[in-house]
Amino acid sequence: MAGENPVAAKWPSRRGLLFAGAATGLGAIAALGIDSLAQSASPAGASEPLHGPETVPFYGEHQAGITTEPQAYATYVGLSLREEADRDGVQKLLRLLTDDAARLTQGREALADTEPELAGLPARLTVTFGFGAAVLELAGSAATHVKPLPEFGIDRLEQGWSGGDLLLHIAADDRLTVSHAQRMLLKDARSFATVKWIQDGFRRARGSEASGTTMRNLFGQVDGTANLVPGTEDFNQLVWNEDGSTTMVLRRIHMNLETWDEADRAGREFSVGRTLDNGAPLTGSQEHDEPDFRRLTVNGFAVISDQAHIRRARSENPGERIFRRGYNYDVPPTGESISDSGLIFVSYQKSVSKQYVPLQQRLDQLDALNQWTTPIGSAVFLIPPGCQEQGFIGDRLFGA
Repeated sequence: MAGENPVAAKWPSRRGLLFAGAATGLGAIAALGIDSLAQSASPAGASEPLHGPETVPFYGEHQAGITTEPQAYATYVGLSLREEADRDGVQKLLRLLTDDAARLTQGREALADTEPELAGLPARLTVTFGFGAAVLELAGSAATHVKPLPEFGIDRLEQGWSGGDLLLHIAADDRLTVSHAQRMLLKDARSFATVKWIQDGFRRARGSEASGTTMRNLFGQVDGTANLVPGTEDFNQLVWNEDGSTTMVLRRIHMNLETWDEADRAGREFSVGRTLDNGAPLTGSQEHDEPDFRRLTVNGFAVISDQAHIRRARSENPGERIFRRGYNYDVPPTGESISDSGLIFVSYQKSVSKQYVPLQQRLDQLDALNQWTTPIGSAVFLIPPGCQEQGFIGDRLFGA
């Protein structure tokens, strides 16, 4: 043919080779009965389980977020009331916060939500409110059980992590959900209060391990093995007040990971009283085995030292037990540091003075972990009971 390039006629074009190769490859896949490529091309999430739509009821006898299976992410927001805040203003604030929290936890946008698309996946979102002494005073409560903890020798408290008049505890299995809820609630609060501190915490992501697995802190330890079990008689007697309220202690505990790195495995396990691999007491083989504090080594020393953390945290008085929930924190390091990390320790109990304080006094006196841990923040709040629809958190305290 006139004008035809003989080289082009002899050799197929690059485009032709690509199509031919693709056809050959698909033919080979079909011959082998492999359909993985077709499956991977299916719409995202077509067969995988999704947790985003899951909700936790907001209304009820108790506030959600206490006995709820801990979510992957939590933010604790401490607010300070403005000087002009009065009883009527705080009630208005609590109504606004309650209404928006109730909506957001059920996957509905907050009132005047400018990003409603972010509210559609609650991911087990809970919002729990705590009252400091100032709010309780406005409500007409003496609040004798809500006051700062006594001073402990190991404390190096910073005001930037301590105190607060009102607490918002926001938690969900999705970090974006937590962030959006925090922004909506702070928009409600800004005319009545200012932010005193915000503490962000995390655990393993949902689905990384079986539900109910004891969390690990950033020392690599299982953290919170010996704990009260929600729904049991012990829990009800030691945590809930008759009106459905409880008290919360929140402690920010800095963990010196650099010096912890210098301790060998035996030293770490000695300081805790548990093995690192599965959290078993040094006298047992499984995490939930009862520690034997009387067992001795062949040399006559206690297998679990009197300085071990689990020994100091244990009381002979069963009435001194608490219910705890912890979250790790990890702040970006600066300069030559490697980490700025620790634990957001939270406990719930009827009486701070009768349950938490004796425990902390024992840890203060002789806990081997004290050489690596330093409490830098502390706050105490009343967690009021839940409310019913048309009500608001704290309505019974305010007589509304």
